Amino acid sequence: MTRATIYARYSSEHQSEASIEDQVRNCRRLCEEKGWQVVEVYADRALSGASTLRPGYQKLMADARREKFEVVVAEGLDRLSREQVTTATLFQQLSFIGIMIYTRADGEVSELHVGLKGTMNALFLKDLALKTHRGIEGRVRQGKSGGGRAYGYRAVPQRAADGTVLRGDRQIVEAEAVIVRRIFAEFAAGKSPRAIARDLNSENIKGPSGKPWRDTTIRGHATRRTGILRNDLYAGRLLWNKQSYRRNPDTGKRIARPRGQAEHIAVEVPGLRIVEQPVWDAAQARLDAIRASPGSTKQRQREFWKQRRPMHLLTGLLHCGECGGMMAAIGKDYLACTAARSGAGCSNRSSIRRGRVEEVVLEGLKKQLMAPELVEEFIRAFHEEVNRQSSAQEMYAVEHQAELARVTKKLKGLYDAIADGLRTPGLKDQLLELEARQTHLKELIAQGPPPAPRLHPKLAEVYRAMVVDLHAALSDPDARAEAADILRGLIERITVRDDPHGHVIELTGDIVKLLTLPGGSIPVPYDSSVKVVAGARFDRDLKCKC
Repeated sequence: MTRATIYARYSSEHQSEASIEDQVRNCRRLCEEKGWQVVEVYADRALSGASTLRPGYQKLMADARREKFEVVVAEGLDRLSREQVTTATLFQQLSFIGIMIYTRADGEVSELHVGLKGTMNALFLKDLALKTHRGIEGRVRQGKSGGGRAYGYRAVPQRAADGTVLRGDRQIVEAEAVIVRRIFAEFAAGKSPRAIARDLNSENIKGPSGKPWRDTTIRGHATRRTGILRNDLYAGRLLWNKQSYRRNPDTGKRIARPRGQAEHIAVEVPGLRIVEQPVWDAAQARLDAIRASPGSTKQRQREFWKQRRPMHLLTGLLHCGECGGMMAAIGKDYLACTAARSGAGCSNRSSIRRGRVEEVVLEGLKKQLMAPELVEEFIRAFHEEVNRQSSAQEMYAVEHQAELARVTKKLKGLYDAIADGLRTPGLKDQLLELEARQTHLKELIAQGPPPAPRLHPKLAEVYRAMVVDLHAALSDPDARAEAADILRGLIERITVRDDPHGHVIELTGDIVKLLTLPGGSIPVPYDSSVKVVAGARFDRDLKCKC
């Protein structure tokens, strides 16, 4: 019986989760009609089809490479992907493995469907974006919200005469408006955004979305017109279309890009003014003076953001264990919580030497990878995979022999029938199909199974040498950059927590999966001050004290 798998997806958090169940139910009905056995169901909830970084999609592709099924069933090709390039790549990959794509909308998917549907889906996304943009522009020109939330305001839905909900109206939240006026007045008087944030946090005044205040929340970005001090709405002017968004084809994430001032749409909304014009003008004048200062001008001319690469092995990966915020350099060799240093509500004022963190992480990984249990598991897994591939080849050879016998028997029956004078429509086509299949099976059998790989007599020593080479590359200034990029791609985050005896460093990411043995156990080759435990979530965490 043909083994089938079902894939279902819906893209928006506003869509009903029942959409998944509906898709699966309809696809199961289709499989029953075809006589296919459903061996697995993959689903992605509230994830865009413009990206392949979806857990269900990735698991489907991983299982496809293991040949766990022979056909993928979905409601439509757009459930698998809306991107034309991704759809074509998916079709090529599955076709190479020998897996068919079958949808309720189009039946068996061919090259024609991929080209036509892929183009239609791409055009659909572009057309949808244009219509959405046009609709929002119409609302903005009426003085209504173009989307998003602004501190100091709340959305106020209205109802039309026919009961339809009209969205886009806002009203001032006076309690928050008082804070906005205070920020503008203090900044215009010469107080820095960092000092303002620190004072607001010390008074337990919550910032936008209930988060602590930070200096960047207050000063924002000059070109993008973000931040409290640059929000034109506080001056009674609605400024829209400041940015466009492009999707990164590698990550699927939307990246903001500033638009030119000629594309901005400004609408006067005096009823939403919070800050008086003289105070607004004074704040803008100070912002302009800071931006025009020699130091700021020199930094922009260098365009450092285009040239910057992580200077250190763990740059951008370290997080404070108390607030979860980023840790950054203070001075030359030390790291500390940025939220604590900027007065954003974190009380963790301790610091740790950067070199010590790198040393602990690298030495810890080296010792962990050298653990006897892990070396043994590597060798066992290697032999198991070799045996699995050999068994699979033998199984396919047996199946090919059995099928060849069946095809040969059918052909003999047809030859005998023709010799007896049988002539029916379609007999010739059936005969040609069986003869072609017979030839193909004979070719497969003649090829034979590939030779078994030759196992190195000192496999354990080879593995250990590879680990040592990795460690050496990370320590070598010439090879460090490339090796560090690989290692950084396997680490999601490193959390540094205070401990009575120093610090606890917690490593989370794909690399920790390399340290996990079957059944969830993890080798512990460290001394008493270092331990490895399972994390509270599905990932694994490497913890050590230093």
